[in-house]
Amino acid sequence: MRFASPIALFCLSVSTAPLVAGESPPVLRISGQLANAPVTLSLADLKAMPVTTLETDTVVTDGMHRFTGVLMRDLLENLEAEGDIVTATALNDYIVDIPMTDFEDFDVIVAYAMDGAALDRADKGPLWIVYPRENHTELQDIRYDYRWVWQLSQLDVR
Repeated sequence: MRFASPIALFCLSVSTAPLVAGESPPVLRISGQLANAPVTLSLADLKAMPVTTLETDTVVTDGMHRFTGVLMRDLLENLEAEGDIVTATALNDYIVDIPMTDFEDFDVIVAYAMDGAALDRADKGPLWIVYPRENHTELQDIRYDYRWVWQLSQLDVR
């Protein structure tokens, strides 16, 4: 019998009840082929998960940056996601399909901070899918650039 990890239990216990003053608002909805779907996470929920930091350049910023967030594969594994494609949707309705293999092959993160500062909704935040393009020449390709979803708001696993 397979038991859910403590992180999965934490994630799955996230409520969709109305917010109480001082609570962190929801920032990411995850639906589709999950053990218990849908799941809605706040920034505080994401920050309570194991942290990953990577340094890389991007095609939309100058120079190298240090991104902090959660490994996408860990997030999806802890939610017991089963599928081949993750459809990522941004606040501006940008939608892209990302193969699940990207998360298995590379340390892709859902970033909530860049260079130590929280990602602002006015500039790529509050969440941004970030690839470690600096570490892999194959990621320095326009096909992967389209998968860097800033202002990420929803994931749907199929």
